Amino acid sequence: MRFTLAAVTASALVACTHASTVSLPSPTRAPVPNAGRTLSEPPAAFLAGCQQDIQRARALLAQLQRQPAPREPLATLTTYDDALTLLNDAVSRATIGTNVHPDAAFRKAATECEQRAERELTDLSLDRGLHDVLASLDMSGQAEGARRWVALQLKDFRRAGVDRDEGTRQAVRVLQAELVRWGQEFVQHIREDTRGVLLSPEELDGLPEDYVRAHPPGPDGRVRITSETADSIPVLTYSRSARAREAVWRAGLQRGHPANVDTLKRLLTARHELATTLGYPHWAAYTIEPMMMRTPEAVADFIDRLAASTQEQARADTAALLAIKRLDTPDATRVDPWDERYLNDQVRARLYDFDSRTLLPYFEYTRVKQGVLDLTAQLFGLSYRRIPDAPVWHPDVEAYDVYEGAERLGRFYLDMRERPDKYPGSAEWDMAAGREGRSLPEAVLTFNFARAGSEPTLLRLGEVKAFLHEFGHLLHHVLGNHSRWAGLSSTYTERDFVEAPSQLLEEWLWRPESLRTFARHYQTGEPIPIPLVARMNQATGFGKGLWVRTQLFCTALSLRLHERDPRDLDVVALEQQMQEKYTPFTYAEGTYFHLSFEHLEGYGATYYTYLWSLLLAKDLFTPFEQEGLMNPATALRYRRTVLAPGATRDAAALLHDFLGRDANDAAFLRWLDNG
Repeated sequence: MRFTLAAVTASALVACTHASTVSLPSPTRAPVPNAGRTLSEPPAAFLAGCQQDIQRARALLAQLQRQPAPREPLATLTTYDDALTLLNDAVSRATIGTNVHPDAAFRKAATECEQRAERELTDLSLDRGLHDVLASLDMSGQAEGARRWVALQLKDFRRAGVDRDEGTRQAVRVLQAELVRWGQEFVQHIREDTRGVLLSPEELDGLPEDYVRAHPPGPDGRVRITSETADSIPVLTYSRSARAREAVWRAGLQRGHPANVDTLKRLLTARHELATTLGYPHWAAYTIEPMMMRTPEAVADFIDRLAASTQEQARADTAALLAIKRLDTPDATRVDPWDERYLNDQVRARLYDFDSRTLLPYFEYTRVKQGVLDLTAQLFGLSYRRIPDAPVWHPDVEAYDVYEGAERLGRFYLDMRERPDKYPGSAEWDMAAGREGRSLPEAVLTFNFARAGSEPTLLRLGEVKAFLHEFGHLLHHVLGNHSRWAGLSSTYTERDFVEAPSQLLEEWLWRPESLRTFARHYQTGEPIPIPLVARMNQATGFGKGLWVRTQLFCTALSLRLHERDPRDLDVVALEQQMQEKYTPFTYAEGTYFHLSFEHLEGYGATYYTYLWSLLLAKDLFTPFEQEGLMNPATALRYRRTVLAPGATRDAAALLHDFLGRDANDAAFLRWLDNG
């Protein structure tokens, strides 16, 4: 998952230091990445610096409006870009602090900073005077990038409602604030609602030894398993007890209930009211308009096409699961949703002689980390240098600068170990967007890998895949943020394209020539055996049809929730309808997936992004299949035509530049057929 913090306007997500300490670097001075320093400050200093940046942005914008016409275009745009940089910098730092900082007082200060800066950005997007300043510029003699950036800004001003009367603009301000409030509350209710299930030690039969050791029985002789991913996924995958799996599964789908019943209703209502206030029929139409897809109808057609393509395969997958279930339960007539992961693992073990636990010794965390660094450095012609004295927010955090030869391109931070009060999933966070000659891009990778004890941390296959995925986001950010205008960075490519580069990088996990460079046994140092890699690929190829159908359920639910007036919407009935349309599982009473579906806050109606981007990623991989997995010429062409341009061109044009044709779904359908 990639966290980006685009404002209502297509503004920059650029981090610079507080005005009280260091000014924006001049084009003649080499920029130094140091946005992470702000997250190592005391809470009061962080909040004070945030407020100073807001005040500086206000002063710059006021200065713009005082200047008489005609205004010099590049000087005007530079001042405007500086103001947006300060505001979006405040939002980006604050969001990271809110989600990963270990100190509660700092998280509170970061939340306050985020809210202040977001309010300022909303006001900016509705400021008719600023709109008129940009609209008055004569861009006819300017470079294509500058013209594109102004055009995007003016489009986003219009989408924000800047051309409406003052009463409408005030209503939009109120609704934007409600979106932030109810979205934050929706996520907070999920993250704070960790459920617990008590199991007998026998119900852990089948789980890896390190998991069992980490979950000893309590005084009452029972084992407490939480609904957090690190606890629940192993039980759902390996526990031989159907009762244990069902209990853990239900606990996960009760998170957010009942608190989010009202919160989700308010969030959906605010979105619908904002869209209709701005002249759109519903939120889906409003939010999809700037995407590659453009319309909800195009998304619905995409869903229908994939549903038709996967119908028979999903039936075959389900039949295979049921056949395996009947080996232990002869009278079984259906596969329950809490059976799916377990039976998938059983199919892979019995039909493909593959046990995912046999991979664990080859995925020791430090080897995987170094392997990802070495692999991407070789592929893209980069080097990474550890910066041991870089200011960070926790001792676990590592900072690296990215170089191409002697040129520093940016910095990233790895915050990879679990700790209390940290964002529970895996994510890449844009910390600072670069501007040519003025600032360097910075990003943060966060995971929750277990801390090494007497034994090293061994990662599951899915965790290694997620590592590559999020590192793909990170590279896109670092390599695609060197335009003169921050609003043309990779952060602002179409939202339904941003997952494609990260999903592309996952492909190197499945090929022995790349995997064996770092997948080595933590005790013997031997590379992962090629026959094991072959079985891994054969086994993980099973279940694609059913997996896509599950993703279609999530995709359709996110779209349909936002295509109607929520006042007349029975959300539980809609969830049941979508689940039973796209998956083989009947709705389980007393579960509330929609209340713990955290992507509804960040993606809203556009969860289709993941499947659409996967389709694009499969197509992007075809030149590597034809020209060589580690072919430096292919990788360099991909870097220069897709990653480096950022948002300087439409995503469809970037794809065409690399592929030499328009993107299509042929590679994706071949991938499905190979299941």
